[in-house]
Amino acid sequence: MPDGFSAGDTAFVFISAALVMVMTPGLAFFYGGMVRVKSTLNMLAMSFISLAIVSVLWVLYGYSLAFGPDAGAGLIGNLDFLGMRGIDLNALTGSIPVTAFAAFQLMFAIITPALISGAIADRARFASWSLFVALWASVVYFPVAHWVFFFDGGQGGWLGDRNGVIDFAGGTAVHINAGAAGLALALVLGRRVGFRKDPMRPHSLPLVMLGSGLLWFGWFGFNAGSALAANGVAGMAFVNTQVATAAAMLGWLAYERLRHGAFTTLGAASGAVAGLVAITPACGSVSPLGAIAVGLIAGVACAAAIGLKYRLGLDDSLDVVGVHLVGGVIGSLLVGLFATGHVGQSAAGLFYGGGFGQLGRQVLGVAAVLAYSFVLSWLLGTAIQKTIGFRVAEDVEVSGIDQAEHAESAYDFSALGAGLARTAPAPAAVAAATAEKTEVDAR
Repeated sequence: MPDGFSAGDTAFVFISAALVMVMTPGLAFFYGGMVRVKSTLNMLAMSFISLAIVSVLWVLYGYSLAFGPDAGAGLIGNLDFLGMRGIDLNALTGSIPVTAFAAFQLMFAIITPALISGAIADRARFASWSLFVALWASVVYFPVAHWVFFFDGGQGGWLGDRNGVIDFAGGTAVHINAGAAGLALALVLGRRVGFRKDPMRPHSLPLVMLGSGLLWFGWFGFNAGSALAANGVAGMAFVNTQVATAAAMLGWLAYERLRHGAFTTLGAASGAVAGLVAITPACGSVSPLGAIAVGLIAGVACAAAIGLKYRLGLDDSLDVVGVHLVGGVIGSLLVGLFATGHVGQSAAGLFYGGGFGQLGRQVLGVAAVLAYSFVLSWLLGTAIQKTIGFRVAEDVEVSGIDQAEHAESAYDFSALGAGLARTAPAPAAVAAATAEKTEVDAR
């Protein structure tokens, strides 16, 4: 192996990549429990299909566009690595093989479009969604990943490397990117039938809690793994991820109790995810105390943002905008306040003597990714809607998208009904027994 190679760091990154992969099934469970029974399988499938589509595209051209040598101005990579050919197996990214880095970044590319699906739950055609995933990953995610993650000594991505935007693990490239796309698609597809009239409560809160637990577990790979080495920065990112998530859960629950009078399990799960989102860009540059502050602010702010969608009439089905867009913006901007200048990435925020410079750079990153993702996502969604159709027919939406799109249902109630029919006494027997009891009581 070449000089500088570390077997320990490589093993750490491979394990982290596997943890990030688990986040996509975790997201499927999280979203799947939040929808109504008739949409459960469709919601699970919308996350799982990203595993298939993005994995293939990543090998064909995605890795080359995101991490190939810069094609100019830090906007996109070139096509040197089409089919992942031409990659030197002995080349290193830091102390790990380039191939290990490619595998790790693939898992980021997979989960990002899957996050969008929650904004259009209950009403999207599966084939149209699959097409959107392929197009969106190609023209939105791969270029933005190059902007933010590609480093080449000042000649890399135009946001991260050239302009100094700090995004340790994907607050802009993943969460703001997906949240802005979710907002665009929610506007293109419109509101669900019965929005603000019919109850649309989660059908399985245990499934939601399981999904949030898997997300929390996998997020340690997402954040700590982004150090690309088993070192002190990874350890700090791990600690910051834990405490920010915990603080966000407490903040969300406190807001919920004061506003609505109850501590809900859905609030606990959503608060945890909001904290995970917010600490993602900041985990490598803030202290644990700063991470607690980031988590608390995000928990309260995201809980408040959820309530705005009803006032605005925005049918963001599973709160992708309120959690991922708002949480990603908060976490990215707070780097400009809480970055210590010595945890991992060197720039200091306003509260640590760095002035407003880093905050201004964070605003640039947030605005650029949000605007680019929203506009391109709206254009892609509108084009699909006007050509092959993106939204299912109204009768399909009302009767249940699982049967129409997948010819399956998540739960088989017919067997339960047949069992009850076999064990229940016949009506005539019930009537006879009742008459006999009445006669005995009369005596």
